[in-house]
Amino acid sequence: LAQDSPAPKRKGGDHRILVAVQIAGGNDGLNTVVPYEMDGYYKARPRLAIAKKDVLKLENGIGLHPAATGFKELFDAGRCAIVQGVGYPNPNRSHFTSTDIWHTADPELRMHDGWVGRYFDSCCKGDDPSPEPIQGIAMTQETPLAMQGEKFTPLSFENPDSLSWRAGSRDAAAADTFRKLNNIDGDFPNEPHALAQYLQRAALKAQVGADEIRSAAGGATAGGARRGFARGGGGQLAQKLQLVTRLIAADMPTRVYYVTMGGFDTHTGQEGRHQRLMQELTTGISQFIEQLDDQKLLDRVLVMSFSEFGRRVQENASGGTDHGEAAPMFLFGSHVKPGLHEPHPDLSKLHRGDLEFGCDFRRVYATVLRDWLNAKPEVVLGRGFQPLKVLKV
Repeated sequence: LAQDSPAPKRKGGDHRILVAVQIAGGNDGLNTVVPYEMDGYYKARPRLAIAKKDVLKLENGIGLHPAATGFKELFDAGRCAIVQGVGYPNPNRSHFTSTDIWHTADPELRMHDGWVGRYFDSCCKGDDPSPEPIQGIAMTQETPLAMQGEKFTPLSFENPDSLSWRAGSRDAAAADTFRKLNNIDGDFPNEPHALAQYLQRAALKAQVGADEIRSAAGGATAGGARRGFARGGGGQLAQKLQLVTRLIAADMPTRVYYVTMGGFDTHTGQEGRHQRLMQELTTGISQFIEQLDDQKLLDRVLVMSFSEFGRRVQENASGGTDHGEAAPMFLFGSHVKPGLHEPHPDLSKLHRGDLEFGCDFRRVYATVLRDWLNAKPEVVLGRGFQPLKVLKV
């Protein structure tokens, strides 16, 4: 594993951390976790099916895409748990709607905040009107709905440099006004309006968090991040995850990091494209786990990946697959119970031509909340979602 400048020195924090990786666009779970002993798989995909000889064998007639070597290494090392057939009732094939469902953890879309945001809201105690923004970091241009709560809003950025005021010297007056408006120096006036006081406190917290992030990121925000992983094939995902590693090593108070990787909407020409995506995804995550392990940080971190839906079982006429339903979820770390969990969907019993879900995704969330974040799942998700036995507690 290539390294650039040394990671910042840790301060000895020991809180647990969740890293959520959204695989955006609808990953083809059937060509990711391959049922190579099911005849229906090859009948439905005469061109796209992975040949049995090329599948990376796991167990019970299930294997991985041949480009998913990073996941295979983690599986063999006992650091990968695969939950098969994950979905929800009455699935929606719209990217936007299904993404909102996964983010809110509400298939009826009655809730308007995210499940991670509600987790942070539930952590609020005393008179503090909101959790610190730095407790949740989204490495996205726009704040993902999953991270937004009634009280909590995370810090969101694609590059730490974007968190600073970078106006030229001729804009010094504007920068000074910016700081005064946000009361960044912390010299709060006696403002009678509660909303104004709240906004001032929120702006101060966000600025302090931004300063910490830029300091922790050090030299890895630009060329350093690319040098660290480009040769290994991890691409942009690896760059983001390398930054997460540096922030964790700097003992940031962050409990949830949110990272996305797009490009998985493979309606046409899927074969070569999905191979490249699998290489980038699995290499990025496996290098991330390796780097955490090298820095003795892995025991504190759980990685969870998801996609808004899988693809249809039948390949289409354009050498691709269309929007489907159930798909696998992945959990990585030293505290997972490795192996396959829940049965693979039966290809002889399809739902509208799609894989029928057997495990509600909220059960996976409930597992993470209860067994990793030490929270009550029913407070965040409502009742009725039994956690899975996929983590060592």
